[in-house]
Amino acid sequence: MKLSTKGRYAVMAMVDLAQASQERPVPLGDIASRQEISLSYLEQLFAKLRRAGVVKSVRGPGGGYKLGRGLNETRIADIMLAVEEPVDVTRCQGKAAGCLESGRRCVTHDLWDELSRHIHLFLSDVTLEDVLERRVMGLSMGRRTASATLEAAAE
Repeated sequence: MKLSTKGRYAVMAMVDLAQASQERPVPLGDIASRQEISLSYLEQLFAKLRRAGVVKSVRGPGGGYKLGRGLNETRIADIMLAVEEPVDVTRCQGKAAGCLESGRRCVTHDLWDELSRHIHLFLSDVTLEDVLERRVMGLSMGRRTASATLEAAAE
């Protein structure tokens, strides 16, 4: 599976914005420079993020962008979906018909569809605050350990 630059850059820019926008709006040019992302590309992404309410724009001198919600309320999945980056690792990419010429689904469709769901659930569980506080490392391992502990206790 490969995420496009659209989703990766949107998340990178949002984390940068979260770090830089403590009290003042941040110009996109500053984010573009720090993250080495094209300004015109960021403008397209932030237009979508603004429409989704993930960021707010401030016009005029000293203008730029601010977070639309709190750090702990902005989920990575919200950012990905705002820039129209669905996480779908199936070959048919969500088409009603299957991925095979006959219109059927391939034999591994359910496997990839379930992986897509797991990725979405993971990204829905991680906030900008988690990324900034570096609480992402081991997050899935911690859940697995907690889950194993619960299963052992149930036996």
